[in-house]
Amino acid sequence: MSEITDGRRRRRRSDAERSAAAVLDAAVEVLGRHPDAKVEQVAAAAGVTRQTVYAHYPSRPLLVTAVIDRITAESVAALDAAHVDNRTVTEALLRWLDVTWRLFDHYPLLLHPSVTAVGQADSDRQHAPVTERLERLIRRGQASGEFDGTLSPAWLVSATITLGHAAGGEVAAGRMTTAQAAAALRQSILRLYGAREP
Repeated sequence: MSEITDGRRRRRRSDAERSAAAVLDAAVEVLGRHPDAKVEQVAAAAGVTRQTVYAHYPSRPLLVTAVIDRITAESVAALDAAHVDNRTVTEALLRWLDVTWRLFDHYPLLLHPSVTAVGQADSDRQHAPVTERLERLIRRGQASGEFDGTLSPAWLVSATITLGHAAGGEVAAGRMTTAQAAAALRQSILRLYGAREP
């Protein structure tokens, strides 16, 4: 009898895991591209009820946090696949910018006030896997003399993130196209770092 009960428990747990995965997949697509979308829209995309979404993510901010964590994991995978550490430092920096900019462009949620206004501790945690890779590049560039060594890596990381948000804000406001913002960001970062266009 206990084997039957254990089997039912395992099936229920497996069903719950599949349901949670479906909700998160749908939330990444829906909220990632349409940050003001309602939970009902996420539920519809996942093929579940609104109550099911809340069973897995008791509040919208918790769901958004899970979406940001998933997008961060995607960013890290994309940066690792781009082999940024295997290029010259300036080329690696520009590749890092290209990869992260494409994600900003693909997921407007990353620039949405609901995300940019999160507490500093949460923001630092969410940015950490991506910014750690950038800081490594900065230290390499400063050690090789390609980047200005008078500015701290922490400052350059912070300034890079701020400029990325500013570029996204210009696109969101309709003052620049995606291509114009990407070019301006690239040029600004090279100047900030004291690096030359390769």
